[in-house]
Amino acid sequence: MSDEQIDLYLKQGIYGTPETKPEERNKFLGTLRERIEIALTNGQVRQKKVYSEAAAAIRLGKGYQLLLNGTIAYSDLSKYIKLANEAEQPFTIVSDQKDTKIGLIVAAEHAIDKESIFVEDSIYKKSF
Repeated sequence: MSDEQIDLYLKQGIYGTPETKPEERNKFLGTLRERIEIALTNGQVRQKKVYSEAAAAIRLGKGYQLLLNGTIAYSDLSKYIKLANEAEQPFTIVSDQKDTKIGLIVAAEHAIDKESIFVEDSIYKKSF
């Protein structure tokens, strides 16, 4: 093993595997922008209504995953968790992303590069 390989091995042992685009992953609940089908802000997730765009994205099925912001009260997340369970869609509650305004993401396993990912309404405009 060369000195460079040993140095890389030691750094990975100390700091973990290098992550691509860490700022983007922090903003988008651990995923990349290019994988997102739809995103809702924290304020939108807290609304009593279920956004039809989000419900349709949750029902997309295999190859997609629901990511929920763990800083939002479970009572606000539960309506989307119920939809995910009904659609047999896997979901993850992400608790380590505290500085994001994103409350919900439906993301693909691969890049889909959708141009517009946010549901725009008055709540969205207040958040961004």
